[in-house]
Amino acid sequence: MEFKKTVMLGALVAGTLAAGVAMAAEQFIGLPSYRVGAYAAGGSGIYGGWIDYMNLINERDGGVGGVKLVWEECETEYNNARGVECYERLKNKGETGNSMFSPLSTGITYSVLDKVADDKIPLVTIGYGRTDAADGRVFPWVFPLITTYWSQATTMIKYIESKEGDLKGKKIVLLYHDSAYGKEPHAVLDRMAADKGFTVEKIAVAHPGNEQQSQWLQIRQIRPDWVILWGWGVMNPTALKAAAKTGFPRTKMLGVWWSGAEEDTIPAGSAAKGFTAAGFNVAGADYPVIKDIKKVVYGKSLGNMEDESRVGSVYYNRGVVHGIIAVEAIRKAQEKYGKGKALTGEQIRWGYENLNIDDKKLAELGAAGFMPPLKTSCMDHEGSGKVKYQSWDGAKWQVVTDWIDADKQMVRGMIEESAAKYAQEKGITPRDCSKEM
Repeated sequence: MEFKKTVMLGALVAGTLAAGVAMAAEQFIGLPSYRVGAYAAGGSGIYGGWIDYMNLINERDGGVGGVKLVWEECETEYNNARGVECYERLKNKGETGNSMFSPLSTGITYSVLDKVADDKIPLVTIGYGRTDAADGRVFPWVFPLITTYWSQATTMIKYIESKEGDLKGKKIVLLYHDSAYGKEPHAVLDRMAADKGFTVEKIAVAHPGNEQQSQWLQIRQIRPDWVILWGWGVMNPTALKAAAKTGFPRTKMLGVWWSGAEEDTIPAGSAAKGFTAAGFNVAGADYPVIKDIKKVVYGKSLGNMEDESRVGSVYYNRGVVHGIIAVEAIRKAQEKYGKGKALTGEQIRWGYENLNIDDKKLAELGAAGFMPPLKTSCMDHEGSGKVKYQSWDGAKWQVVTDWIDADKQMVRGMIEESAAKYAQEKGITPRDCSKEM
């Protein structure tokens, strides 16, 4: 494997300007990225935004509590085996080992799920991964933050209801990526279909998703009222083009947030117009945090994106969200364990479990409206459950809803039921959160 190391310029300079001066503390973050392969557009955008945010924190603020952020990328190609190799390669890097592991892959997440507790490294799966890991009693080291797939699925049905009214007798097709990721929403959609009286037909699309002729023949025969596109990479523009070719209206297609980026719609051309997708972040470069990145990072030629026009895009902004949450988890952990030194993964895990990024804090970070507020606890490793929807107008994404709350009561019940079953299978004794501080 080839490993690409990306450390911000100057991060190793602090503390070495004069002989005899100790090196400044550095917090190491291993990045299991993917910049090649079928899903490179998503990986390069998200990890690029994350790295740019860390560069901003280093350049503008001198790091987090006097601690510089350093990082190393390891190319996974969105491959489970490579993801495990990257996990092993990165886990002991840095002064205190890897601070967190965030693979942007549900498959890799499942592959390292049993490792992180032994190695005491938080597994951070923002907007993806195993949904029942939101129960922190059973999964203390896993953080499916902001909004899980199950929560997102409930907001999708809420959105469709806002357009259709009563869903009794309606037909919905779930066109999904045939992977662990694509299978995540099945149980919750089945539950909602039973409760609300609609039917859901599930149609799989094999990796990478550029062959969908037979699937759209099925959709044409089913004649659904709506199609939920649970895609990734090339599968998304292929689906939009196929919908146009078969005459299915894109205004009746609703995408998961991995189907709702510029890289999904621009290649589809006019076939994407009217398509709506979920998001836990929005597109746009007018937010103060993005303006600061452009001024401070790109102004010093430190930007990670080869194509600066992608700054402010959906995937790029999602990477900035990753950066914001990582930095705030470190900052929170410093409140308990001290500033000016590198913290362990175990200490940063506490920071992730005690986040409180409210509206006031988002405004201070220059990210008001950019992402939803986020508050975590021992019980709740999701922390929000809110989703916004954006529609593609042919040239750019337009926000068409406010934050929509998930059906938390239903989702939480399913999470606890599934987590309890997992705990029983694995012989795990759930934590008593009343004893956690």
